[in-house]
Amino acid sequence: MNHFEHFNLNKHLHNAIAELGFDMPTPIQSASFPVILSGKDVVGIAQTGTGKTLAYMLPILQDLKFSKQVNPRVLILVPTRELVLQVVEQIESFTKYMNIKTLGVYGGVNINTQKQQIVEGTDILVATPGRLYDLTVSRVLQLKSVNKLVIDEVDVMLDLGFRFQLTNIFELLPERRQNIMYSATMTEDIDALIDDFFKSPVKISIAVSGTPLENIAQQCYKVQNFYTKVNLLKQLLKDKNEFSKVLVFVSDKKNADRVFELIEPQFGSETCIIHSNKTQNYRIRSIQQFNQGINRIIIATDVMARGLDLDKISHVVNFDTPHFPENYMHRIGRTGRAEQLGKSILFYTDKEKTYKDAIESLMSYEIPIVDFPSEVEISTQLTPEERPIIIETHNRTSKVDTTERGFHEKSEKNKKTNQGGSYRRELAKKYKKPKTRGDKNYNKNLKKK
Repeated sequence: MNHFEHFNLNKHLHNAIAELGFDMPTPIQSASFPVILSGKDVVGIAQTGTGKTLAYMLPILQDLKFSKQVNPRVLILVPTRELVLQVVEQIESFTKYMNIKTLGVYGGVNINTQKQQIVEGTDILVATPGRLYDLTVSRVLQLKSVNKLVIDEVDVMLDLGFRFQLTNIFELLPERRQNIMYSATMTEDIDALIDDFFKSPVKISIAVSGTPLENIAQQCYKVQNFYTKVNLLKQLLKDKNEFSKVLVFVSDKKNADRVFELIEPQFGSETCIIHSNKTQNYRIRSIQQFNQGINRIIIATDVMARGLDLDKISHVVNFDTPHFPENYMHRIGRTGRAEQLGKSILFYTDKEKTYKDAIESLMSYEIPIVDFPSEVEISTQLTPEERPIIIETHNRTSKVDTTERGFHEKSEKNKKTNQGGSYRRELAKKYKKPKTRGDKNYNKNLKKK
């Protein structure tokens, strides 16, 4: 299939897709449509940015008929609050000319407001696992009418520790349902989930995790340390025409805050940041302003940026080298979307070279190294994590091997143990072991004598 017209979509859905400017389906969309429409369980493996949301929503919406019931018929689980908002927005654009109601629920906001919205009824419910489980336990949300379950970005969900909630949700759903799962990677945990709850699923794999996207130009810099990376990043970001829309990936929240605090004085309102410690409103506003072009630079952690539809990113900067090579693929997949050209830059230190080698091994591709710019200052300042560990040899709290230090053995006086008073010892010698009714073995031995 090379055109959406071949899907024979209903008129309302076709008009909405055409209005959005979608003309040619992506490979995952072409492969998923007939299988999902057949009602079979599906496991889809596809790179980030290949149109997975539309891949599962097109056949679901094509098959979804008007109904007056208030309980949801389609349940979509995603790992983060930002993804809930994004998926709801996308579904609403697909159903612009359809009488379909979509609702998103997630943690961090007043649950009573969401309870009221659920009572009013919805056809499609998009939720994070934790909040969905809370609403179900409160008996406000009924899942008895769900006939299609979609789990998107399932590998991230399992990484975030949602296995327990997912298992409980599966138990609350009707047995007769269609299960649809999408992920960028396949892990042992995902395999176990499939074995436990899916019925002979059809597996659709489009682009292996290690396949580099052809429309992304990659390069890397060898850098001394964290603060030198910051200096290099500042130098690159000075070129506003070249670096017009930049997503900077940092490994964790603490370092993300450090990077933001160090570059924000120079770039001011051009810069924003998203991670789980930021308030919900701040994160939503940052994403909106980045997509609208108000902010040119956004700093993010892997989990927060996963699956987000960030528009027309010119560069992805890997401030640090991810420990898992698959994460690098997820990161660079943020640029070069919708067949546009993208660029990826990787910073790595001597300690991170092993991770870089693993990435290149996974891709079967050697990332070109760019000479470090002479105008960038090489910092001697180190973060607490980079500083060498100093072992204090005279620290009393550390464990000391007394045998090597030549300590003498205990004297005979100090080897003595408390044996009780002399009166007790004399009685023990005279009467030996006391006779008790409970000591059956002792009494038995006496009879033998």
